[in-house]
Amino acid sequence: MRYFNKLPGFIKTPSGIEWVLLRKLPLIFAVSAAVPVTAMLLLYFGNQTLDPEQLKTIYLCLGILFSIFFFVGAAAIGCIVVMIMKGPAYVADPYELPKENKRLEQYPNR
Repeated sequence: MRYFNKLPGFIKTPSGIEWVLLRKLPLIFAVSAAVPVTAMLLLYFGNQTLDPEQLKTIYLCLGILFSIFFFVGAAAIGCIVVMIMKGPAYVADPYELPKENKRLEQYPNR
């Protein structure tokens, strides 16, 4: 028994922009994360003691960095889903339905 039976006669869809975007995502993440990381490092290593305003700026940069990470991750997951959907079609093994009992479909059920 084979687990993955390909649908006969299925034509695979050519790849589109998902591969282009997936290859550019590391560069997009690095460039977009460079600004908040640079600001955090300058504040953190530039001062001996951090006042509350500087700590607030560092926390804001961390929030921006995590948001960028989640947006890039969501785009990567979307690209992977599109690639899977464009792949070959598979069929499952047939499942025989049980025999119908017409007496159970009468109203009211007895």
